[in-house]
Amino acid sequence: MDKRTVYIISGPTAVGKSLIAYYLAKRVNGEIVNCDSVQLYKYMDIGSAKPDEREMAAVKHHLYSIADPRENMTVAAYQKLAIETINDLLSRGRTPIVCGGTGLYLNSILYDMDFGATAESDERRVELERLCEERGSEYMYQYLEALDPDAASRIHPNNARKIVRAIEAFEYGRGIRDLSECPLNPDYDFKFFALNMEREWLYDRINRRVSRLISDGLVDEVNGLLEQGYDPDLPSMKGIGYKEIIGFLNGEYDLFDAKELIMKNTRHYAKRQITWLKRYDFVNWINIEKGETVGEIVDRILEISQSTSVPNN
Repeated sequence: MDKRTVYIISGPTAVGKSLIAYYLAKRVNGEIVNCDSVQLYKYMDIGSAKPDEREMAAVKHHLYSIADPRENMTVAAYQKLAIETINDLLSRGRTPIVCGGTGLYLNSILYDMDFGATAESDERRVELERLCEERGSEYMYQYLEALDPDAASRIHPNNARKIVRAIEAFEYGRGIRDLSECPLNPDYDFKFFALNMEREWLYDRINRRVSRLISDGLVDEVNGLLEQGYDPDLPSMKGIGYKEIIGFLNGEYDLFDAKELIMKNTRHYAKRQITWLKRYDFVNWINIEKGETVGEIVDRILEISQSTSVPNN
């Protein structure tokens, strides 16, 4: 069976991924598959900067607003949904365009990863979280060090959630380790692109977008989630934009400081996303220049697509 083309449009937050994916979809008979961990959730539209209704009406978008914020959308759960969606699109003669910047979700599509039985893993996660509450993060970190020293070296000893996730990943049999040991998904011909731009320009776009989210009603959105009974400690409510506004609503600081915090945390997140993407030696970087039109950027992507694919290993 010939491998089938799947586009991936990634890059740091606020670089313009959704818009580029939208116009690319119109050129290649495509539909868009979300690869952003917060855009999966219902009721979290403003803070996650979901594509607008006009774009979603003109080009079919998948895996947006599909989960309740109380759900723990694991990488395994995302992988199952994404692969099913990609295969359905291909079976209908459509071109999947995976769009987003959540690194672990990208890995679950790019690599042939087997996460095992999700029911069993859910039970184990609850057990590990309970053990962490009883014994503390230091105890769990020492346990992770014994299981997977390489993963432990990349996680702060106080980051209980990541420690639990790493132990769980190790027990799946794969571990969070160098993905050079993990084969690329052999079913698809990936056209993998990472968008980027000059840092100060990107940071200015981030700052302006945060201001727009505030003016568009982010405070009301977060307040509405709290009024619906969503716990501030839910993983979904820890997303950038949501946790800072919760602090403001709790009286920890004023709205100006909340806005500055969101800007700072978003800039740091963008930097981490770029670092993550640099790990892939097969990604095609598209450095966007000031004055360049969306059409010109899509032209570049299509031109590069003619001659490059992600190599199988």
